[in-house]
Amino acid sequence: MTEIIIVSLIALFLLAGAFFTLVAAIGVIRLPDTYTRLHAASKSSTLGVGMTLIGVFIYFAYYQAAFDTQLLLAVLFIFISAPVGAHLIARSAFHSDVEPYQLTILNELKRDETGSEVETEETTRLKIERSKNKELDD
Repeated sequence: MTEIIIVSLIALFLLAGAFFTLVAAIGVIRLPDTYTRLHAASKSSTLGVGMTLIGVFIYFAYYQAAFDTQLLLAVLFIFISAPVGAHLIARSAFHSDVEPYQLTILNELKRDETGSEVETEETTRLKIERSKNKELDD
């Protein structure tokens, strides 16, 4: 009975890891700009790789009787480094003037770094233009 539970748990982790990794790959291909692609790559792939490694850890712990701390450390390292890396890449893209997707209305980082919370004529004009484009798309 316990073996069925262990096999099911391993299969659950491996399939969920594969699913989240697939979602990350599709997100990187399909999403429109650098910032949203980074979001897909950092969130989904981190979860996918982490779940896959946990499934592998359970397999080796149960069937090989080997408690491999390196797998746990790899999961911990991925969970720490992937979001931090994506954040640094996004900030670098922002400072390199990579434009967000045309339907992005609020750029909080730009607002925070310029220190102004007052809408300028340009942001008002862009909001109106984007809403017109959105109406045309609908």
